[in-house]
Amino acid sequence: MKLVKETAVDRRKKARFPMSRELRFKVLENDAIVASGTGNTIDMGSGGICFYTNTLLRDGAFIEVSVSWPVTLEDATPMRLIAFGRVVRSSGMVSACTIDKYEFRTQARVTRSVTPIRADSMLQRWADTVRKESVKAATA
Repeated sequence: MKLVKETAVDRRKKARFPMSRELRFKVLENDAIVASGTGNTIDMGSGGICFYTNTLLRDGAFIEVSVSWPVTLEDATPMRLIAFGRVVRSSGMVSACTIDKYEFRTQARVTRSVTPIRADSMLQRWADTVRKESVKAATA
């Protein structure tokens, strides 16, 4: 009798690359920031980010993730990857989200202990746009 070892099938359409970087996030639900926190990335790809955090996130929630980027601008200015997406899974201390929109920004050289959460955030505007597009698609 031959034993067959079962392996998990990775259904991702895009490759992920191991990368451990500092991360900050904000979660939007019902037009309000309901959670924010910090963590570290596990892996990243063009389609999503997997990361450690102490916060259990709700699947489907809109999320803005800010990741310290390993490459500097002109060998001097630190950069951050800002990504907007949705939480696709959260189990224990590990969460994953899609990257539906992203941009790079310069990062302050001195990190602040607390990042203020603005009422008029890019996350809110992006989520509103996604909602409007899904309503248009549903009525078409």
